[in-house]
Amino acid sequence: MSAAPTPTPPNPTFRFVRLGRRRRPLADLYHFLLTISWSSLIGLIIVGFVAANAAFAALYLLGGPDSIEGAQPGSFFDAFFFSVQTMATIGYGKMGPHTAYAHVIVTTEAFTGLLGFATATGLLFSKFSRPTARVMFSRNIVMTTWEGEPALMFRMANERVNQIVEAQCNVAVLKDEVTSDGHEVRRVYDLPLMRQRSPVFSLSWSAVHLIGKHSPLHGLDAQGLEKIDAMFVVTFTGIDETFSQTVHARYAWTWDQVVWNARLADIFTTLPDGRAAIDYTKFHDLIKDADRSAGRA
Repeated sequence: MSAAPTPTPPNPTFRFVRLGRRRRPLADLYHFLLTISWSSLIGLIIVGFVAANAAFAALYLLGGPDSIEGAQPGSFFDAFFFSVQTMATIGYGKMGPHTAYAHVIVTTEAFTGLLGFATATGLLFSKFSRPTARVMFSRNIVMTTWEGEPALMFRMANERVNQIVEAQCNVAVLKDEVTSDGHEVRRVYDLPLMRQRSPVFSLSWSAVHLIGKHSPLHGLDAQGLEKIDAMFVVTFTGIDETFSQTVHARYAWTWDQVVWNARLADIFTTLPDGRAAIDYTKFHDLIKDADRSAGRA
């Protein structure tokens, strides 16, 4: 089984509808602006800048035709671009405030522009400087064998050309269950890995969970995972050596993203000059194990 090298968008299964919750982005505006996409943030800044200048242009026009010296009387176009020059502290010298009313509006706009540019600069810097981990996860989980034992396996890779020290990986499975008194609950069970910590994470990491008799996955087959609506969640943390800050990543797979009787394709290769290399075009590739018959873990 082969898949394209383009990674799946992170955590698509975590998107759900919050019924009965009032959407109030202004109640936590800073967090809202930091978490929206770059295109949305730049778009909001542009819209805010144009709207603010349009509002001040209207105020200049309310002051009468003589408010702005050098502008055509009653021209919204001239008033708008005079506002842009004032807010951005450009001051070409072609237009200027002519009345006391206009001077008051200019003073107010200059102060507003200082606050606006300072806020936008701080927000852009905070968003740009947020430490993030560029960790790529395999598109599928495989149910395979490891040293003769049934195992769950997936792969991670560091997309940056640096190292993440004190890396730690934790995996859990979410299962629908019914309690003894008949209540339907969704419980979380940890899936211990053969190696959950790594002193250095620079290239790739294959995570393996052995499905022994004490594993939450013991005795489950593909139909069993579907029945309990299983979801596998992985969290990754570590210290980025470039920023000396903690970075994290997360990913999730649903039961239908589990491939049985397969293994991860080998991505390590040797170049003609003898150097070792990793072929990321094969990162998501799987190889079906024809020798194993479909069955229980």
